[in-house]
Amino acid sequence: MTVPFLDSDALKNLALAVPAVTSCACGLGPCQGWESVSDSRWPKALMTQVATLRDPGTAHGEELTFEEFHPQGTRYESEVAPVAPAFFPYNRCDVFSCQQCRRLLLKYTEYGGYYVDPRVRALAAQLITP
Repeated sequence: MTVPFLDSDALKNLALAVPAVTSCACGLGPCQGWESVSDSRWPKALMTQVATLRDPGTAHGEELTFEEFHPQGTRYESEVAPVAPAFFPYNRCDVFSCQQCRRLLLKYTEYGGYYVDPRVRALAAQLITP
């Protein structure tokens, strides 16, 4: 299944079309900031990938930026950090929808020297920036 690539405007439109939900019976909890979510904790049966923020124009050997976007001095893990699709880690995210509550979640995998760490953040429309 091919999912659409979303830019900031399309992502915001998608987020605004979904009712605001802060938690769900899926067991993930609020995930307002980036949280490590192991494969055993990820409720795969409840999640449907609906889009990607991975720009298809960078799929041909171009390196995605690791630069983050924090104009108000937030940090990566902050619950109020902006969701900036052109910047790390959002430029490596896929967008999922929970089948139970319709909440939208961003997911990407952090690769370190000795680990692989899937991370999840609930999508909040008011935090999406161009």
